Amino acid sequence: MLKFFFTPSRAALLLVLIASAFLLINPPGMLSGLQLYTLIILLITLTLWATSALPEFQTSLLFFLSAILFEVATPTEIFSGFASGALWLIFAGMVIGMAITSSGMSDRIAGYLGHHLERSYPWLIGGLMLTCTLLGFVMPSSIGRLVMMIPIGMALADRCGFHTGSKGRTGVVMAVTFGCHLPTFSILPSNIPNMVMIGSAETIYGLHFSYTDYLLLHFPILGAIKAIIIALLIIKLLPAEPNRAAAINDLHQDPSLRAKQRKLSIVLLTALAFWLTDSWHGINPAWVGLAAACFLLLPKVGMVDQTTFNKQINFSMLIFIAGVLGLGALVNSSGLGKLLAMTMEHVLPLNPGADAVNFISLTAMSFFTGMFSTLPGVPAVLTPIAADLANQTGMTVQAVIMTQVVGFSTILFPYQSGPLIVGMQLAREPIMGLLRITVPLTLITWAILIPLDYLWWQALSMFTQ
Repeated sequence: MLKFFFTPSRAALLLVLIASAFLLINPPGMLSGLQLYTLIILLITLTLWATSALPEFQTSLLFFLSAILFEVATPTEIFSGFASGALWLIFAGMVIGMAITSSGMSDRIAGYLGHHLERSYPWLIGGLMLTCTLLGFVMPSSIGRLVMMIPIGMALADRCGFHTGSKGRTGVVMAVTFGCHLPTFSILPSNIPNMVMIGSAETIYGLHFSYTDYLLLHFPILGAIKAIIIALLIIKLLPAEPNRAAAINDLHQDPSLRAKQRKLSIVLLTALAFWLTDSWHGINPAWVGLAAACFLLLPKVGMVDQTTFNKQINFSMLIFIAGVLGLGALVNSSGLGKLLAMTMEHVLPLNPGADAVNFISLTAMSFFTGMFSTLPGVPAVLTPIAADLANQTGMTVQAVIMTQVVGFSTILFPYQSGPLIVGMQLAREPIMGLLRITVPLTLITWAILIPLDYLWWQALSMFTQ
């Protein structure tokens, strides 16, 4: 009976509620009334998301309600997630994913990849990780890559005989989801946090980052080695064996599907062309994706009918993502994010000449900020104080800003990253299953990859003025 009432998630929520009550009774002097209520809403919301004590979309709805009732921000700020390009890119991704599946394109590409990847499970997982990572060099959006690769991954799982709920199918989903996102933090234009960071640095400090220098600094450790470690974790923790008898038989497609695939290819190539040239024309990738989705939804012309759309569109995930984005915006607008960063700035050891300690401290600052403001909020919070951090550490402003990448590319909880959530939801896999990889990966990153990254930075003379 006690086990029923005191599950780990309920115990965590109880502790947060007690802490919230304590904050109300004894409010910290550094917090304004607005920031105090924001902090309490933040702690309860993040705990509910982290423990899945409630369905994620219900937690988002409670966040919207509490923020409105306590008037911690304007409705425009609280519901800003619904106006975010990221949300509409996710919506567009769902529609494009439906079209890729219904047209048979996912099966066709899976058939091609299958001949090269189905020989063994490690070969399959490693090949998917490599394919998804390489896509980061040509597609600038994690969600865009997931939209294309999740249906293909599912078709590959079917070819290998991995049924719904099996470790093999989950392993394929994990390989695609992590491969499309985590290693590509090391490729400059391939993730939203990267672009927020670069844009903020250019606006505030007039800094310009070279694509090649950024790649050299981050890709060897955070890209290549981390991708290998993720693949090894999936193979070890989610073992499986492809059913070669199922894989040998290629799918014989209806010739009528070829016309749909040609039409879809034109739509995707057009969208890709606009995504690759967004720095030239200035159109947000989200609106490019939305335009593609609108075309695919058109009667007779498109490839996603109303029945399919109504059955497969996941509105609960969109509400969840809007909540995540809105919470990040609220943390920043209330000043709570900057206060958190300034508190860590005084608590963490930062001293000129102590390069190793400074590197670890700045990385930790980025890592912990990401838990409260979500990943895109990290550069928005930390970049404005980079000059002050540079003065305290003796590092260049550019080096201080680059430590953010090491921190926000280390993801512990699923709610921190929209693309990870999208990947699992598109494949209809439980979001909390991500913890099987994110927890050991975070431990390995702090124990091995971050020290190794420090040595790499030293070899590149990043700590010299």
